[in-house]
Amino acid sequence: MHVSSGRWLYGFFLAMITTVLWAVLPIMLKEVLKGMDPYTVTWYRLFSAGLVLFIWLAVQRRLPSIRALSNTNRWLLVVAIVGLACNYVFYLMGLSRLTPGTMQLMIQTAPIMLMFGSMLVFRERFGLGQVLGVLVLLPGFVLFFNQRLVELFTQMSSYTLGILITLAAALTWALYGLAQKQLLTIWSSVTVMMVIYLACSVLLLPLTNPLSVLDLTGLQFWLLVACCLNTLIAYGAFAEALVHWEASRVSATIATTPLFTFSMVALGSMLWPTIVQPELLNSLAYLGALMVVVGSALVALAPSLIQNLKNRRLRRLAVTPPPAGS
Repeated sequence: MHVSSGRWLYGFFLAMITTVLWAVLPIMLKEVLKGMDPYTVTWYRLFSAGLVLFIWLAVQRRLPSIRALSNTNRWLLVVAIVGLACNYVFYLMGLSRLTPGTMQLMIQTAPIMLMFGSMLVFRERFGLGQVLGVLVLLPGFVLFFNQRLVELFTQMSSYTLGILITLAAALTWALYGLAQKQLLTIWSSVTVMMVIYLACSVLLLPLTNPLSVLDLTGLQFWLLVACCLNTLIAYGAFAEALVHWEASRVSATIATTPLFTFSMVALGSMLWPTIVQPELLNSLAYLGALMVVVGSALVALAPSLIQNLKNRRLRRLAVTPPPAGS
């Protein structure tokens, strides 16, 4: 079992880097999508990240052998590749119809789907704390969409379609996550991501138009470069944070990503109103967003908190003398 290094402050700093990078990502992607289709944007992001990881592993002479995989693990690899490719493309297709804040909030359903999938596939337990987290999260979504509930349930508008596509992105990410979880028993996380990134880029290549990068404005080009770097750096910071801090606390920190996105959109719309469009939400919607974040964080933290309470209780029992006459 992996044990964190105990450098929790460094782990928290790395988790915050991941959070901020993932928070600003949809804002940058929104502008890039004005000049490039989702398939090509995804291809550039995955290929650049995969290429860097390939060079890194090649220098260290740690390149994996696909032939060494069993038939079962090869099928799991296929599921992971298709799942992540669909997730990236669906994410951008949803983002083109939604605001960055709404997108980041909706994608919070992905780890919840992964949790339910782990219950079905790996027989993991669903604790009371996680139930409470879901009970906070679901009403949060209702409050967040209070201004557009009628539209969501009665019209197939662009907004409704964007929500459905985002849910598809969350589902495909959960499928990818389940497959990757099993692949991590035979390969390192860096190896798994390198293979999946490069395989996804090959899978998407027939649907892309790489030369469309020449049609981007200067701002859009540099934002695309930033998005590619974001994919690599955010993942690296996330993986390193797990080395120094408990996974549940890292996940809970990253669950606050939507709040950072809403804040950055508000700031960006004031500084660059022609580029960043503001979120048109009322107070109930913001309260709902906060509830979704709290619910997501509670789902992530619940197992760790409950285990800590059990450990403290056991320690108290161990130091308490037995009753007289026992």
